[in-house]
Amino acid sequence: MSQEIELKLALGPDGPSALRRHPLLAALPVRVSHLGNTYFDTPDGALEHARMALRLRRVDGRVLQTVKTRGQGGGGLSTRGEWEWEVPGPGLDLEGLAALPPAALGDEVLARLAPRFTTDFRRETREIAHAGSRIELALDEGEILAGEHRVAIRELELELKAGAPDALWSLAEALAESVPLRPSDTSKAARGGALLAGGWTLPRGNSAADRLHRAVVALDALADTGEPAWRDAAREALAPLVGQAHEARELSRGLDAPDWPTPAFGLAALRLARRLPADRDLA
Repeated sequence: MSQEIELKLALGPDGPSALRRHPLLAALPVRVSHLGNTYFDTPDGALEHARMALRLRRVDGRVLQTVKTRGQGGGGLSTRGEWEWEVPGPGLDLEGLAALPPAALGDEVLARLAPRFTTDFRRETREIAHAGSRIELALDEGEILAGEHRVAIRELELELKAGAPDALWSLAEALAESVPLRPSDTSKAARGGALLAGGWTLPRGNSAADRLHRAVVALDALADTGEPAWRDAAREALAPLVGQAHEARELSRGLDAPDWPTPAFGLAALRLARRLPADRDLA
């Protein structure tokens, strides 16, 4: 098992082109790949309830099987357990899954696994040395498909390869100066599950970090559904923080910007998230 430490950022419609123009990235070598992924679960969503994700990924003529466990974090930052290995395909390597330690992968669950939804996207990968650390940047553009429903993928993942996690925040803030982005706490797997189920559920909690996490997930739901009620839910979650942090006031005001999310909105969200404890259970 490896441990993945990353900062997930959702991009506005102009985000990818603005990111490519950013001075920190413009001269970096880029590797392009096309990734087709099928996510598996039981019909009653046993893995989703356990906050796990299981996928087969087709890339460069290979098939990779990946299991990710429940994430810990918040404000876009997450730490997850991950197992990944090459398989013959086209189906799952059930024997390999049975050998893994997560209790949710018991025989009863393995016997009922079936394809649930797919993601297809183009990935641009770059690597940068920043603040004494080595960070991989993965820009994903494509879509999640569940039955006849689909939503866009437009996100940037900053994964720590070597060094201190604080470098992820530093790099994200540098990018947010000119790129419309915001922290995201919802994985592609959880977004696919919400699309399949036809609804979102917001996390609860009363601490400042819990409320920011709730607001971030509400904004993830807003981006995927376009339903104004999720903007109201984000504003409600942020309300108790407005008197405590000027960044929260900026976020609440910035929710109504016609070109949301603006760079100023993303920068305020990152700065608020950076100083709150990232120890929430994530989807």
